[in-house]
Amino acid sequence: MTKVTIKETQNPTILKFEFEDFITQNESYEFKNIDEAKASPLAQQLFYLPFVKTVYISGNFIAIEKYSIVEWDDVKDAVAEQIDTFLNNGGTIITIEENKTKKQPITVYGETTPNPAALKFVVSRMLTKNAIEFKNIDQTAPSPLAKELFKFSYVKEVFIDENYISVTKYEVNNWDEITLELRSFIKQYIENGGVVLDESVIIAKENQEKHKNEDFDKLDVTSQQIINILEEYVKPAVAADGGNIIFDSYNETDKVVKVVLQGACSGCPSSTFTLKSGIENMLKSMLNDEKIQVEAVNG
Repeated sequence: MTKVTIKETQNPTILKFEFEDFITQNESYEFKNIDEAKASPLAQQLFYLPFVKTVYISGNFIAIEKYSIVEWDDVKDAVAEQIDTFLNNGGTIITIEENKTKKQPITVYGETTPNPAALKFVVSRMLTKNAIEFKNIDQTAPSPLAKELFKFSYVKEVFIDENYISVTKYEVNNWDEITLELRSFIKQYIENGGVVLDESVIIAKENQEKHKNEDFDKLDVTSQQIINILEEYVKPAVAADGGNIIFDSYNETDKVVKVVLQGACSGCPSSTFTLKSGIENMLKSMLNDEKIQVEAVNG
């Protein structure tokens, strides 16, 4: 017997009907009407219900978006029973023929970071050579993946670098409630050939790097030394924690080094301690100057 569990979502018009096992093989589907749903006999049956607006099928759940003519409390049990009956009678969820090229399986696992609000999803494949950060969905034109991640209501920021994606969440959800959903989504998205970063952006980034190198030559010797220390000693450590650090400026008068924190490091409660006790002390020692101070431009 199939058992369906009803789960609310952050969107009051959408309800999830979850199963104990995965019902699709690394695929996600969205059907807006009965004609679009030819690949899913179950979705077609659901569209006979007058309040069904959209049907989503992914991972271990079916999500239904309703029109406002009914309240979920009045119909959700009947919908769950209908799905149960359909499947227990041998009904098919998806009938799409697999005529696509064979997917390249990947692994994705979650790694904690020093920032309790950020989790690092490590992928068994190189994603980009250039770190890129997105603070909101309006900034995501270069990254279709980041754009999709922001559609999860609990996603606050996204940071992509090398072979990982750092996701910073709002406090509304705990990680144990959302980690599996995010990990499954990222895995399926990449396996299905979804674009992580637009190549044209990477080219733009490379041009940016060239300008950065030209600017480097114009800097004072101390600033150049600071950048080299950050690149060699600090960046690898913060990358391991799902973040990034970028040199912003150095003031020779007050000896203040300003840096930009990205990814899991941005807004991390322990970042101030890291800046002061770790990076600041390292710069003081390696540059032999006890007056140096390090500040984060973005806290």
